[in-house]
Amino acid sequence: MTSDPQKSDGGQPPQSFRDGLIETIPSLRAFAISLVNNSAYADDLVQETVTKAWHKWHLFREGTNIKAWLFTILRNELFSQMRKKKPEVDDSEGIHEASLAAAPQQQLAIDITDLQVALDKLPSEQREALILVGASGFSYEEAAEISECAVGTVKSRVNRARVRLAEIMGLDTNDRFGPDSHIAPVIKAPAA
Repeated sequence: MTSDPQKSDGGQPPQSFRDGLIETIPSLRAFAISLVNNSAYADDLVQETVTKAWHKWHLFREGTNIKAWLFTILRNELFSQMRKKKPEVDDSEGIHEASLAAAPQQQLAIDITDLQVALDKLPSEQREALILVGASGFSYEEAAEISECAVGTVKSRVNRARVRLAEIMGLDTNDRFGPDSHIAPVIKAPAA
């Protein structure tokens, strides 16, 4: 058996790595649910992500963003599984899901359901970018690294996703659900 010099403490990750991993699990789960819209499958993705991260902890560079590293692992795991899987029944309209679920009783639950339905209507790249930046709190640069694309591409996807969500949800104002503040003046500028 060959010893790995980076695993000097018997193969166990340092406490800081363990703490970061544990702190990120709820965010990982939320991200996974937003990508697959299935809590059981999302839990499986998170479990696989945590397992892979634990076994590959020595590849993590101390001082970098562990949350971004874990989100990248989860995203890559999802894509890997999607390539291996046969297509499942497409339920983009929610017809099958609606027949299995009880109608929500509270307004918040209704609003969340409406948002999820609207998110599901977005192209996957836009939905992913919006969830990473808007819901998970990643910077555009971190989201670009996770998504393996340019920062400008992420900014464009987020903006398009916000505009499309506003259309889908019947919002006609940029004040509640609009573009980022750095591009708002350009959009609101009067035509010359």
